[in-house]
Amino acid sequence: MYVISVAASIAGCHPRTLRIYEEEGLVDPVRTESNIRLYSDDDLRRVRAIRYLTQVRGVNLAGVKLLLQLRDVADLLDEIAAPFGEAEGHGGEDGGPASRGRVGQF
Repeated sequence: MYVISVAASIAGCHPRTLRIYEEEGLVDPVRTESNIRLYSDDDLRRVRAIRYLTQVRGVNLAGVKLLLQLRDVADLLDEIAAPFGEAEGHGGEDGGPASRGRVGQF
């Protein structure tokens, strides 16, 4: 966990940038009892993704928020579908969903 100044240095941005990302709902650092922001490695990966999208791809923060939400939904769907993918290899001869190619489809 990193305080904002260290996190900003690692991410290659100004601490104010991290505050703006938080205000826009793009990152959600944990807070200590004394209200100090602490950024995890996952938060920093997210910040790097945000900076790539804004600086290299030219996406505005509203677009970044939408893209990150879509990525989160895709990750969730992958997580939900994973058990079905494991079942795909078992069965299929009984006429169940695996044999009809419908495993993991909603």
